[in-house]
Amino acid sequence: MSLLPTKPGFMAGRTVPPEPGYYDYAPYMGRPKITWPEGKRLAFWVAPNIEFYELAPPASEARAVWYRPEPDVLNYAMRDYGNRVGFDRMADVMAAHGVRGSVSLNVAVCDHYPKIIERCCELGWELFSHGIYNTRYMYGMNEDEQRRVIRDARETILRVSGQRLDGWLSPAISNELETQDLLAEEGLLYTLDLFHDDQPMPVKTRSGKKFTSLPYMMDVNDVPVLNFQSISPQDYLQLIKDHFDQLYAEGEESGTVMCLPLHPYLIGQPHRLWILDQALDYICSHSGVWLVTGREIAQWFNDHHYGEMERWIAGLGQEGGK
Repeated sequence: MSLLPTKPGFMAGRTVPPEPGYYDYAPYMGRPKITWPEGKRLAFWVAPNIEFYELAPPASEARAVWYRPEPDVLNYAMRDYGNRVGFDRMADVMAAHGVRGSVSLNVAVCDHYPKIIERCCELGWELFSHGIYNTRYMYGMNEDEQRRVIRDARETILRVSGQRLDGWLSPAISNELETQDLLAEEGLLYTLDLFHDDQPMPVKTRSGKKFTSLPYMMDVNDVPVLNFQSISPQDYLQLIKDHFDQLYAEGEESGTVMCLPLHPYLIGQPHRLWILDQALDYICSHSGVWLVTGREIAQWFNDHHYGEMERWIAGLGQEGGK
């Protein structure tokens, strides 16, 4: 029985399908078991978003960049605080707990603030791409334009760090319908643009190349929690712990993932830094935690579980078609 209309929608003169089409439904119960190295239960990774906002960005037809009339010096400078002050505070706390970052990087930072990149590399952090600037969106770009952004990010990260670009989070999460196809074709391992699961999942792309969606958890991301939900620092810490506890318990049956997405301009404030310190202290005290980077999760999943999960999901589709 069809409960909802499934006709295509229309946006900016384009036909938008009723579903994204990047994945098929996969119920949480009954999945093939995911195992992590050394019998760990939960893969924990931290994604510092190190971003560059322009004071006077190009206009976007899709959305306004700033909240106030431009030039919005207030909001620009609040984010700049993260790169000047908050980053080093956050990095110090993470290093004290032995937690490496997987940096969601606006690659313009490489040229504007190379000292930040030097420290990320010294700490052994992974760099993946969050686009060029957080004020230039993928919305409305054609395939050639998107491909140029991806290649620019890849070449920049390789130039400044020697690292391969393996992961992607679109700037301001502004992906287009074909963005995931292009990322797979450009040889990336994983995407964070999808928010549909607590375990890694295969992504369906037109090339058929192996491409994985990693959990990137907006519900524990400091921007929506602290900026838009007005949750107290104490409650934010408890939220992180509660989120971890449930995933850790479920990880006894099959490996789970917890991502903690952070922004230096928020968590690096003097009155909030203790949240990160106590959260990492709590999480790292559990012996079943695999402290890891996004690249390492994706590579492990691709090597050990991708094929089995893909076949299982395909089998569900065949059962549904009977």
